[in-house]
Amino acid sequence: MLEALMCLALNVYHEAKNQSFIGQVAVAQVVMNRVKDERYPNNVCDVVKQGLTYKWNPSIPIKNKCQFSWYCDGKSDKPRQKKAMQMAVHVANGVYNGHLDDFVEGATHYHAYYVNPSWAETKTYVTRIDDHIFYRWEIK
Repeated sequence: MLEALMCLALNVYHEAKNQSFIGQVAVAQVVMNRVKDERYPNNVCDVVKQGLTYKWNPSIPIKNKCQFSWYCDGKSDKPRQKKAMQMAVHVANGVYNGHLDDFVEGATHYHAYYVNPSWAETKTYVTRIDDHIFYRWEIK
């Protein structure tokens, strides 16, 4: 459980440290919604670290080919802002343990408002919170 919480907290930190509390909760909730969705891995760390890897070494992600860009952008993943990381851990703990409601209505995807990914038109729009737009991938 501690490893899962750290993976979730790191994702919140890197994806949403500059967002509101609600925005951070929404990002964490997307990870948990993916864990519950059979189209994704069934644990937090595998969801956070999901991406294309090299055939010669499946443990090495291909740069810029991950579900969450921070994980394979080639930059250090070490948190540098202590207070932001403390908040990310707080958020991760609340979402992971089910103490915070899924107000993004099962969203499994999000992107920054200033990009327009091709996958967005194939998902159901849920809401915009801070700098992110959230979508749901409907169950088959």
